[in-house]
Amino acid sequence: MMKYKVFTILLFALAVSACNQKHEDLKDEHDHEEPKLQFTAYNLDYEVFIETDAFVVGESANILSHFSTLPDFKALEEGIITVKCITGGQLAQQTLIKPTRKGIYSFDITPVASGSASLIFEIKKNEKVSTLEIKGVTIYKTEEQADEAAEKAQPSMTNTVVFTKEQSWKVDFAAELPMLIPFGQIIKTSAQIQPAQGDEIIVTSRTNGIISYTGSIISEGQSVTAGQSLLTITGNNMADNNSAVRYAESKNNYEKSKGNYERLSKLAEDKIVSEKELLSAKTEYENYKAVYDNLRINFSSSGQKISSPMAGYIRQIFIKNGQYIEAGQPIIAITQNRNLLIKADVRQRFAPFLSSISSAVITNSNGKTYTMEELNGKILSVGQSLGNDNFLIPISLQIENRGAFIPGEFVELYLKTLTGTKSLTIPNGALLEDQGAFFVFVQITPELFEKREIKVGATDGLRTEVISGLQSNERVVTKGAILVKLSQSSGALDPHAGHVH
Repeated sequence: MMKYKVFTILLFALAVSACNQKHEDLKDEHDHEEPKLQFTAYNLDYEVFIETDAFVVGESANILSHFSTLPDFKALEEGIITVKCITGGQLAQQTLIKPTRKGIYSFDITPVASGSASLIFEIKKNEKVSTLEIKGVTIYKTEEQADEAAEKAQPSMTNTVVFTKEQSWKVDFAAELPMLIPFGQIIKTSAQIQPAQGDEIIVTSRTNGIISYTGSIISEGQSVTAGQSLLTITGNNMADNNSAVRYAESKNNYEKSKGNYERLSKLAEDKIVSEKELLSAKTEYENYKAVYDNLRINFSSSGQKISSPMAGYIRQIFIKNGQYIEAGQPIIAITQNRNLLIKADVRQRFAPFLSSISSAVITNSNGKTYTMEELNGKILSVGQSLGNDNFLIPISLQIENRGAFIPGEFVELYLKTLTGTKSLTIPNGALLEDQGAFFVFVQITPELFEKREIKVGATDGLRTEVISGLQSNERVVTKGAILVKLSQSSGALDPHAGHVH
């Protein structure tokens, strides 16, 4: 899998390099173009990023609009979109029933009045209408005013990288605002996954004997049903404590006592035997019957039958075919694997925080991360004393197994404590490390990103605390940051290259 990811990244770098060469060839062509104004708007369903001519009253302006669906940031491939330019109550609008290219709609609007305007995009798809609004767009009276304003509005290209919408639509990409959330003490430790109590049963031997598989060979991981016969413990070939002999003896005693009791019962009707003799025969019969019923349920003439007490799978086999075992010895562990325990130990210095643990984040051996809430988990116990064999404090959690965990594996555990203090945080996928420093790509526009160093604090496995270097209103790349970095190392792109103007 790692080789595949490296190969994919290399292919992407080669593609970007080739694209850059093409864009360099077109650079002179774009140098003479008039500067474009850029605006961005979001709602719950869409992102729109537009590049437009500066608006002049009475003159047609091209609005090149890039529409992305959220939260996957993929190109909008279909939909009827209307753009409205409203200035002082006066309206200019245009409707397009399909994109010019995938994700791109090219509008031409002629403003009818100067002043401050609003651009409103109405997206109709699958009978649902969604609205995006860009406020504070200026409609100028003259071209000179418009050109001067457009020149001043051009973003700084210092320490930035261009990553076009066409590029981001082809990869796993996302950008989002940092979140200001409660972020208390994080206790990171390793833990082991174990079967939950009640979800596992150890089947033990009830007699001495030799293990004999009854049918097909059983193996660890095999699914079993309740009552399924697994193996037999037989003592037929043993000179001492032979279960087959005891079974036959018990059966004979039962049948003999039963016949004797039935015979005396008939004689008692004619007063031929005393009541004392009948009672003694009845007691003997019931005693032998109890012994025989017990053996009959658990044994046969071939030995003790071992069956699965519940549906599940075989987690562990403690014996081998042909092995001699004694009564009480464990044979098989059967588990349902529906619930799991997480056993962890934390250092003594975290003792003051343990009473305020409210949640946890678990990362399995495959690198997948889950919150305790996603797994319907709960904290079972927090140790009040040190372990017997170490100087650590034990903690137990229970989670539902969603197929992502294997009993016995070790996981990374981030224990989260309650706090009233809020911190600015970003997803871990937004972080890039370079020579011990941490960086993020801050979105200037949806096609222009600034590489910025930030100072980080603790992490809970999913999000990382930002101490400095980032504001709450600055959107950062959270998926695909490594590809943006590769684009930067491959050379700068023309921000207008590839667009239809």
